[in-house]
Amino acid sequence: MPTNLNFEMARSLVGFTVLLLFLSICESASFFQPISDSHRSAAVELFSPDHGSLKSLEETYEALRTFDVLGIEKKPDVTATACRLVSETVGSSSSTLKNVFYALKANSIVKCKINDKAYQGIITRLNAAVDGARSLPDFYYSVGGLVLVKGSKGDVHLADADGIFRSVKAFRQSDGRWRSSSSNPESSAFAAGIALETLAGVVSLASPELDQSLISTLNNDISKLFDSIEKYDDGALYFDDKLVDGHDHQGPLATTSSVVRGLTAFAAVTDERLNIPSNKILGLANFFLGIGVPGDAKDLFNQIDSLACLESNRVSIPLILSLPSTVLSVTKEDLLQVNVNTVLGSNAPPLTVKLVGVFTSGSKAASLVESQELVFDDGTGMYNLKNLPKSIDVGSYTFVFEIVLHELEHEKIYITGGQKKVPIFVSGLIKIENAEIAVLDSDLGSIETQKKLDLAGQNAVSLSANHLQKLRVSFKLTTPHGLAFKPHQALLKLRHESKVEHIFVVGNSGKQFEIVLNFLGLVEKFFYLSGRYDIELAVGDAVMENSLLLAIGHIELDLPEPPEKATRPPPQPVDPYSRYGPKAEITHIFRAPEKRPPKELSLAFLGLTFLPLLGFLIGLLLLGVNLKNFPSNAVPATFATLLHVSIGAVLSLYVLFWLKLDLFQTLKLLGFLGVILVLVGHRVLSHLASTSAKLKSA
Repeated sequence: MPTNLNFEMARSLVGFTVLLLFLSICESASFFQPISDSHRSAAVELFSPDHGSLKSLEETYEALRTFDVLGIEKKPDVTATACRLVSETVGSSSSTLKNVFYALKANSIVKCKINDKAYQGIITRLNAAVDGARSLPDFYYSVGGLVLVKGSKGDVHLADADGIFRSVKAFRQSDGRWRSSSSNPESSAFAAGIALETLAGVVSLASPELDQSLISTLNNDISKLFDSIEKYDDGALYFDDKLVDGHDHQGPLATTSSVVRGLTAFAAVTDERLNIPSNKILGLANFFLGIGVPGDAKDLFNQIDSLACLESNRVSIPLILSLPSTVLSVTKEDLLQVNVNTVLGSNAPPLTVKLVGVFTSGSKAASLVESQELVFDDGTGMYNLKNLPKSIDVGSYTFVFEIVLHELEHEKIYITGGQKKVPIFVSGLIKIENAEIAVLDSDLGSIETQKKLDLAGQNAVSLSANHLQKLRVSFKLTTPHGLAFKPHQALLKLRHESKVEHIFVVGNSGKQFEIVLNFLGLVEKFFYLSGRYDIELAVGDAVMENSLLLAIGHIELDLPEPPEKATRPPPQPVDPYSRYGPKAEITHIFRAPEKRPPKELSLAFLGLTFLPLLGFLIGLLLLGVNLKNFPSNAVPATFATLLHVSIGAVLSLYVLFWLKLDLFQTLKLLGFLGVILVLVGHRVLSHLASTSAKLKSA
């Protein structure tokens, strides 16, 4: 069916293959990849010190923690600055509880030297803060600080651990969420994570051991909290707080990160196994990995720190199956390669990767292959399938993998998530054969002109036809395995010399593609425009490595004259950037100069103009110049001299105006000289008047 489109629409359709390929690759990359060097580069960039230091102790700790987890060797040197901030904070009694907490956290990484007296002061202050705590953050910073001190100095305990545990549990809500204070009615999963981490600290500081019934009830609270977990379509699980008052609202990343830190911290200090399904732990890992590389330092820290917690947690350690590439070429005989790592990219325990099945995307048919094991390559650490089965041709498929751990004991430690479905695109070179273009007689259908086309090379076909004839374009497409191939698009475009375009969809029957244009039925679509039409063919698909947009040649069409009420061609869009292009060259013929007198005659008249000046000077000599009235005193004589110099300067300015200067330059200088001339002249004339008055009175 012919469609009449403007230039921009035609260009969009012609570029549809490129867009589709891009979207397909993006879709295939929706599965999860472990932490990579991209995260390390982002960490170095996002945590770069500002004028030698980070903005706060919290940011300093986040930078140190991120660098430590990622194992970055070439990182900004923040150790000296961190130790200075730590020493100032722990040595000052005016430091806030939060700053003391993050100073101790930073010190747990950089290992600064803190004397015993400073530690004793910190312990005393933190114990007092625990006793006076009235909100969840107060308990979090004080108990967490004591846990950090215990990690450095050892013998630190809570005298009333049971009472503190119950005080923290007072903020618990029935749905597993927690409040941050008794005065705040809003509960959140973010506060739940802080509470779990705080209670984990209370358990580790308890002496003697804590009442186990308290821990058991907390296990039930954790199960209720996980009942409110939310899920994306790709299987990623996350927590999000939908608060009425958004003042303290945290996003899904910060909230989920808080829960993971609290969960893993509590699991590390209790002997009871938490009642959390392993697939939820894997879903949380998928959430953090699905973020990609955050562009914010806080988000990157939350991502890396949470994954580090999941990497070493006592519930289940997720294993991530990933592929270096989800686009395989049949023509190039690409290997199918699979990686299995932890979330931070560490090596997995001994295991086997099986290819359970391969299914055509969007089809419910049976698997195209039988279950088979991938071969492990010690050199690359990948699992390979050297040759794709012959049943897999170019197209879009869903590969189903399964991870099988070798040791039964590892099944209690690691979580594989069962079968993993990965969308994979298999591309290849499509064979284009029997391509030809022909002009047919409308009545008999006999071929008047027929030419072969080389769709892999250059073509310059020149045809002619009238409105009683037809144009036929045909070609054959087959896959590398010899099967029929139907691309996402096969379009034929005719563009008139007036830039009016017409696009037609090329139909197919099996391997054969053919389109016949009956010009008699298209004269109205073509707006009765006779003349030259350029012919282009576009064939493309996401898995077609040799997609083409090819100029075939042109055809001269002789169409009848349009009737009076025929539809006119639509106005062609104007390129908005054309206004900035080069303008048409302006040609101007100047008027021929008028005839002038000879040079000698002009110079003679110039000499005559000086005769009045010469006559003036001679007249002064004949009359006798009287300089007796020239002032004799120094000051009046100076002003009289300046007066004559100013008059001479004005006369010189007139000469310059005649020879060089324009009117505006002359007026500007004349205004300046005129002011001087008026002031000096007024002073001289005043002196002469005063002298004349004295002579008359005498």
